[in-house]
Amino acid sequence: MAKERRFRGKIEGSEKGRVFILLPFDPAEQSGPRGCYYVTGTINGLKFRARLDQSARGYFVPLGPAKRRDCGFHVGDAVEVVVRDESPPREGLAPDIVKALEADPEAGEFFDALAGFYRKAYLRWIDATKRSPEIRAARISELVELMRDRRKMRPR
Repeated sequence: MAKERRFRGKIEGSEKGRVFILLPFDPAEQSGPRGCYYVTGTINGLKFRARLDQSARGYFVPLGPAKRRDCGFHVGDAVEVVVRDESPPREGLAPDIVKALEADPEAGEFFDALAGFYRKAYLRWIDATKRSPEIRAARISELVELMRDRRKMRPR
């Protein structure tokens, strides 16, 4: 989901059970296949962040009880939804990082599935070494190892 998507949806589910907004598109068509998709956007102008869930009917934005209560959403309501991929696309990454992730598809796939705040933390850590190419290269290698080991955060 490199671009934002706008659509009119309906809040589905049951008041006492799971409540959600079904997406009229497959995020994999725009963002490529991933383990999970983290999104941000608005529902009737109110901001939200979520991890998309999937059912037999497709991907959906789950709405928890607090969000429904605080925003006044009810099952059956028609809503205007704007959805954006929270994770920066790989095309926006530095070429040396892209090359390292492409060289190890397993690590790259895990990196792509991370929530944006985990990805950004790794990128800030690597970018802090712009004046030291050898340290930057070492950190990129460490990033690939951590991704291969499926570590969301680097050890302190």
